[in-house]
Amino acid sequence: MHTALVKNLYLESKEASLFGRYIHSLHIQPLLENLSRKFQVDAMGQSVNGLDIYSVTVGTGPKRILMWSQMHGNESTTTKALFDLLNFLSTNRPQAHDLLSACTLKIIPILNPDGAKAYIRVNAKGVDLNRDAQDLSQPESKLLRQVFIDFQPDFCYNLHGQRTIFSAGKSKNSATVSFLSPSQDENCTLTENRKVAMEVIAAMNSHLQEIIPNQVGIYDDAFNINCVGDTFQSFGIPTILFEAGHFHEDYEREITRELIFQAYLVSLHYIVNNNPDGSRYRPYLQIPMNEKLFFDFIIRNATVNNEIVDIAFQFQEILQDGDIIFSSRIEKIGDLSNFYGHKEINVNKHPILTHDMVPVFEGYENDFVMQKNERILVNVTKN
Repeated sequence: MHTALVKNLYLESKEASLFGRYIHSLHIQPLLENLSRKFQVDAMGQSVNGLDIYSVTVGTGPKRILMWSQMHGNESTTTKALFDLLNFLSTNRPQAHDLLSACTLKIIPILNPDGAKAYIRVNAKGVDLNRDAQDLSQPESKLLRQVFIDFQPDFCYNLHGQRTIFSAGKSKNSATVSFLSPSQDENCTLTENRKVAMEVIAAMNSHLQEIIPNQVGIYDDAFNINCVGDTFQSFGIPTILFEAGHFHEDYEREITRELIFQAYLVSLHYIVNNNPDGSRYRPYLQIPMNEKLFFDFIIRNATVNNEIVDIAFQFQEILQDGDIIFSSRIEKIGDLSNFYGHKEINVNKHPILTHDMVPVFEGYENDFVMQKNERILVNVTKN
């Protein structure tokens, strides 16, 4: 699909009521009610705290694709992009008609509604659902497995968000979008279904390189059967991990949201029109592996306790009064010449102090530090 066309489809389809990082069941409820007029919307079960977990089934085609988002409650970017996709599929666009005729999609927008409401990774019992694929100890895990069994997908899309720490390879480029075709055994064997997933990822990467060159990465494929993607891959179903990452100054993840929408659309179009068989997987192997080379903010060339050092800050996401605020914390002090900051300043050997006018230290939390008698703000500028 042409980049300009996909861009226009996004602008036409963006769900205006969803914005920012904090997305939970109350936000999507009216959207599901509207979608139920055109598509099949079902309450599939309930979370630990009794919140409904919904699915949206669209299309009538033979290619069956299962997509689930917010398995980790604080990873909402892919959820926003799902509703953008559903808006697109609700249109009379010929591209939407072609997809609905060729595919049946079953979409679970929020698998972990308790975690989404509390803005935490885990569910209400403190269990990481993406480590519960074997134990199936939680109702949310059991629900997803039952949907998988009943729906019998040809492809699985495992939709997540990633931290700002990742670079695309050993580079100063942020991993704005990352993918993985998970392993299905300890040897990380390139099985046929893994190759099929790799081929689809390669198609998405080819498209995204036109928009965010050198900002797509691949996760480590070390095998963990407790992870849902690895488990579903081991069942012989091509499974794709999507990770929505950081674009410059996009802490609300709105630019990344568009990129994820484009990845959805390009991948579905590729599946429909190319019948991937894994024979074109090799470009996947050229996508760089993610590295942990970024901090949110670095003060370069600072004096701390009479030493010239770099000071790295990481932002902590905190739910406060129904909004996500970003609190800065000094993560590391030392020689950080092999790391990058999403924002950097050079203070030319000036001492950097806390608000109490003592040398800063690792673990210090505040949205500013002191240089002489002036504040250096270390926080997020929201759009």
